Amino acid sequence: MRGVIERYRPYLDLADTPAVTLGEGSTPLISWATWGTTDIFLKLEGTNPTGSFKDRGMTVAISVARQQGAQAVICASTGNTAASAAAYAARAGLPAFVVAPRGQITQEKMLQALVHQATFLTVDGNFDAALAMVRKVAERTSLVTLVNSVNPWRLRGQETGAYEIVDDLGRAPDSLVLPVGNAGNISAYFQGFKRYGHGVPRMLGIQAQGSSPLVSGQDVENPETIASAIRIGKPASKHLAVKAVAESGGAFLAVSDDEILDAQRELAAGGVFVEPASATAYAGIKRLKAQDMLPDGIVAAILTGTGLKDGHTPLKWTQAKTESTDADRLEETLRTLLNGGAVHVAH
Repeated sequence: MRGVIERYRPYLDLADTPAVTLGEGSTPLISWATWGTTDIFLKLEGTNPTGSFKDRGMTVAISVARQQGAQAVICASTGNTAASAAAYAARAGLPAFVVAPRGQITQEKMLQALVHQATFLTVDGNFDAALAMVRKVAERTSLVTLVNSVNPWRLRGQETGAYEIVDDLGRAPDSLVLPVGNAGNISAYFQGFKRYGHGVPRMLGIQAQGSSPLVSGQDVENPETIASAIRIGKPASKHLAVKAVAESGGAFLAVSDDEILDAQRELAAGGVFVEPASATAYAGIKRLKAQDMLPDGIVAAILTGTGLKDGHTPLKWTQAKTESTDADRLEETLRTLLNGGAVHVAH
């Protein structure tokens, strides 16, 4: 499969840059529900090679870094950026360094980066503190290239999600809903729709209540939310996100952790398993529906990462459905479970 650079090279200004690719992009856009005059579509970014949308930007950022002679790459991360940077750096033959806030990265995401031979440097403080550290280092030396979303090539790569939505729908959706943490992705999609043509949707950025600086208009010193991927109190791309929302006639909205877990559970019941940050986007759609404020037309939600990124959080709402049986009793056991309502049967 062609990666996003080969698929969209003319739009990325990468005429002669050799692609460092793992076949990212071309993620599914599925029809989810029709609620009145609104059609909900979900873009499943968790199907990217490392399980998150980060791969779109990382293929571009690391391709450019390698071409420009970088000796290594570095990032601050609570997980998804680390996993993606490590994988693409390994593909490029470059060392990767990850600065992570101590105790704020899931084991699954750390494991992803470690298997690709990334070096972890843990620090006290939160993501915002870690990002400040790596930005200073990258400014002082040309030996390492910073591949967080403050790298403009990261955002160019992430624009390709907008291109794909237009390719699939034949036009831009009327509204686009995204989880917002460091605020790079909402900015990238906005620019992507502008660059690709066929319309610009209303941009709706959803944050967790305990980590919602763009909703409150003030930085959050100690952000707290179950959605670790967007637990960011000082978004590096705040100015770009505010511009995207203002120019598109959109809005920022905050949802509670309970709403996020409910959304994760509802998506899973329909066959889509995402991590809490992704469920935040769907929680925002549900909140708008409950308030009778859901926009008309086509609403597309970006589900940014697979649920396999965080195996612990779903334990807060899952209920084990296990029964002992044997070959002679299997049919009897199934009938009992079905008749007793212990098993949901779709009709």
